[in-house]
Amino acid sequence: MTDISPSLKVRLGALELKNPVIAASGPWGYGDEWNGLAPWGELGALVLKTITFKPKAGNPPRARTIETPAGMLNSIGLENVGVEAFLSEKLALARRYNTPIIASIGGDSIDEFADIAARLEGAEGLSALEVNISCPNVKAGGMAFGIDPAMAAEVTAAVKRNSSLPVIPKLTPNVSDIGLIARACEAAGADAISLVNTFSGMAIDINTRHPLLGANFGGLSGPAIRPAALLRVYQTCQAVKIPVIGMGGIMTVEDALEFIIAGASAVQVGTALFIDPLAAHKVVAGLLAYLKRNNLASITELVGSLELNPA
Repeated sequence: MTDISPSLKVRLGALELKNPVIAASGPWGYGDEWNGLAPWGELGALVLKTITFKPKAGNPPRARTIETPAGMLNSIGLENVGVEAFLSEKLALARRYNTPIIASIGGDSIDEFADIAARLEGAEGLSALEVNISCPNVKAGGMAFGIDPAMAAEVTAAVKRNSSLPVIPKLTPNVSDIGLIARACEAAGADAISLVNTFSGMAIDINTRHPLLGANFGGLSGPAIRPAALLRVYQTCQAVKIPVIGMGGIMTVEDALEFIIAGASAVQVGTALFIDPLAAHKVVAGLLAYLKRNNLASITELVGSLELNPA
């Protein structure tokens, strides 16, 4: 084997990461909850918990999360501190980790997405915006922005107009043609695409005959969704030319490699952090070891290297 020093560096538009492993929005919070549990600065980037323009209390605290076979259901309801507290209290804490910080933004109207982007413009320490288009559009009867190509494009364009940062729409898998949504976002100026957000799901208490989640329905994450997420990431990579960030049940380096070979330029680790705060770091180490074993100079050599079986 040739003695090489493999590179894990990747580019997501104008954003360069030292490695392709990112802490996903949600489980990681704003970073203050996880301080001291792991060397977070060693990851490629950190996506903070989704913020809205004003603070949100979220769903009632009863049964917000439940375990399911090979995964979990959650129905948090986008509880968050709002953009002002994010800027004055949370962002400085996250900057301590000395790695790119990506803000996740949500809203119940296109104007709210635009207003958040404008308010975050120029904020010290922000490297990109991930746009959570799984949020419900209250003006369209609660339909999520991400299930309609025109609405997904409108949100993307509105954020782009108000931000100089790379804009990364985060897609919901709960659609019939995810490539169509991805192309609409790309045409509207998206710098990259991330997917998948959680799959819709529910669980029922057979004794009370009530849903186990207090809000009745929720989002399924964890290894149970990985094969379905992987397919949607592959489909999206085939549909767009911009970089794709893959996620959905990634627990190990083998899982991450599947997404990268399918076409993802980077991956996000989320639910696995509840089990092991070092899960993402183990993926980074595993990627480096894989490159060395296979005499590869760069992780980019693996991106999209999938060869389909003949028909």
